[in-house]
Amino acid sequence: MKLLAVEDARARMLAEIAPLPAETIPLRAAIGRVLAEPVTAVRDQPPFDASAMDGWAVRSGDTPGPLRIIGESAAGHGFAGALGPGEAVRIFTGAAVPAGVDAIVIQEDAQRDGETVTAPETRAGQHLRPRGGDFKSGQALLSAGQRIDPWRLSLAASAGRAEVSVHRAPKVTIISTGEEIIEAPGAPGPFQIYDSGAPALRAMVRAWGAEAEKLKPVRDEMDAVIAALRDAEADLIVTVGGASVGDHDLVRAAGEALGLSMKVASVAVRPGKPTFFGVLADGRRMLGLPGNPASAFVCAELFLRPILAAYQGDAAPFTTITARAATPLGANGPREHWMRAKLAHQDGAISVHPYGDQDSSLVTVFAAADALLRRPPGAPAVAAGGLVEVLPLARA
Repeated sequence: MKLLAVEDARARMLAEIAPLPAETIPLRAAIGRVLAEPVTAVRDQPPFDASAMDGWAVRSGDTPGPLRIIGESAAGHGFAGALGPGEAVRIFTGAAVPAGVDAIVIQEDAQRDGETVTAPETRAGQHLRPRGGDFKSGQALLSAGQRIDPWRLSLAASAGRAEVSVHRAPKVTIISTGEEIIEAPGAPGPFQIYDSGAPALRAMVRAWGAEAEKLKPVRDEMDAVIAALRDAEADLIVTVGGASVGDHDLVRAAGEALGLSMKVASVAVRPGKPTFFGVLADGRRMLGLPGNPASAFVCAELFLRPILAAYQGDAAPFTTITARAATPLGANGPREHWMRAKLAHQDGAISVHPYGDQDSSLVTVFAAADALLRRPPGAPAVAAGGLVEVLPLARA
């Protein structure tokens, strides 16, 4: 369980996570949630042949020539009759096409004179949107496991869905430990720093579709840490700090006092070696992240995000890409290294520039980064322009 490879550690964590039960919620509240069942069309879209332009509904065989205007079809107010020889109907974009029509003449190409319109030669099918051209009745539009974004919400709405079945959002309690931590706007003592890790993790958890509660920092006393863990009402407890093995690192021991069954004791990753994961006696899961912000944030991307995705039935929480190194990279050591970096896009190519100082305490570097550059264990040196693996970060 010690110094596991990143992939092995993640696999051990995910083996302990099952999708949470489904619940039905209003579609308007479903942004960021993961579907528990498919969304299927109950009718064709559009449900009728429709005009793609403002103009005239005609029979192509009657063109070119003058046509008698017999009515109008607008969106939501169609023409009830059928088109006969030598006739035309004024029509607007999105309106239903009357029976007998096989083409639309756009209004700029026609000349109206009273109750007659002269149309140019027109081919069948011109400027028509066929019934079911977007999707057909019974067609699966969205699959279980897809996360609802504004575009998918629009698709579900077009299928007439007012509610959707989604997996329950996991409940996460974030606990930071350490006498050196104080919450803003409190006045820090001479040896204290503001808590920057837990607030950011709470934002990450919410962005990844979970509910997040952040407790006040817990002092370095065993009884206080045990009480914080015991009282957390959550599917997953995420601790920040106290994950190592120093005299003041009490989180592991506090977890063990509550029956923690350790599944991952440490990870061969830089930054983030002390990261651990286990299951408490009552079934709650526990992820211990290092206290240094960069270490916590990197391991949140590598482990917390996939865990939350698994709770929600989402099998693909993130994807890495290939980019060209903007600068030479030295050979890597035995631990997998995820370097904070900046992407650049030029002439269709993507390059990545790692920051020179990768100290795990630097919040400024992480705030400027928009990617993590992966260096596998024992990776050889890479020349400028060489290909590397990169995990883009979600930045506004």
